[in-house]
Parts: sequence; C-alpha cells; structure tokens
Amino acid sequence: MTVRRCLPWPDARLRTPAADVTGITDEIRATWADMIDTMEAMPGVGLAAVQIGVMQRLAVVDASEARGKAVRMANPEVLYASIELRPHEEASPNLPGVSAVIKRPRAVTVRFLNEAGEIEERDFVGLWATSVQHQIDHLAGRMYFDHLSKVKRDMLLRKARKAG
Repeated sequence: MTVRRCLPWPDARLRTPAADVTGITDEIRATWADMIDTMEAMPGVGLAAVQIGVMQRLAVVDASEARGKAVRMANPEVLYASIELRPHEEASPNLPGVSAVIKRPRAVTVRFLNEAGEIEERDFVGLWATSVQHQIDHLAGRMYFDHLSKVKRDMLLRKARKAG
C-alpha cells in the first residue's frame, strides 16, 4: 500500500471524465488500497481515482467515526437523490488551502460494482452522501467549486492561487 500524490489543480486530468471499469482485478484492488492509504493520510472522507491520476471510475469513501470502514466503488452512479439538501464545507487535496459550503442532496442511493465484482445498491446519508457525490463529480471531470456561482468560483480560485 502506498500514499499517492494528488494531482495539482489545474491538471487537465481533473477535468477529464474517467473510463468505466470492466471488471474487478488485482490491479483495481491494489489501486483501491493505495486510494484508502492516500485518503487516510490527508485525512479525508473520500477519494476518486482521477485525483491521483488513475483515469478509471474508482472511488473510496469512509465517513465513519472510527475509520477503517471504507466502501470501495467502481462505476458509481446516483440512482435516487433526496429533495432535502444538506450544506457542508467541501475541499479537495487537488486545490489545497481553500474550501466552500456546497449544498447537495442529504441522502442518495448509489449503484456500483463492489470489491467482489458484484453490482450493489446502497443508501448513503449525511456526510457519507456528500462524499459519494463529491467523488462521482470527480469521476465526471467536475470539481466541488463547479457548484458555486461564477463570482464565488472565481473568488475561490483567486484565493487558491494566492495561497499556492
């Protein structure tokens, strides 16, 4: 297991949709293990493979109190989202030093390929739901700040450039 380096914004790969995973292999499992190590080292509650330059639709999420409960997902997609929104301060290791409050659905049902290679549907609520949606955005080439107005997004990116 290895802690991997996160791509620095504005690396073009962060704006590139990732490729679907066709099956769960030992290589995929090794990538997930590295992603969990990287997420824990940040520390964070989720990581998408594109954040470390792996252009596959892979994500890990662990919003548990005790940690060690990471959900490994390939090809995650939101099937259902609650109408009720939940604001949460989001950030990314790809753009350190800045964050923004983003409102996302409080609960989502997600379908994904699990570590056994089986299609799974799971409900996520609260911070788990926020993190899963954040990772799915990354896999589609979107960043959390894309949910902000143009004015707020430009301010955030200016602040990040000054901090960097």
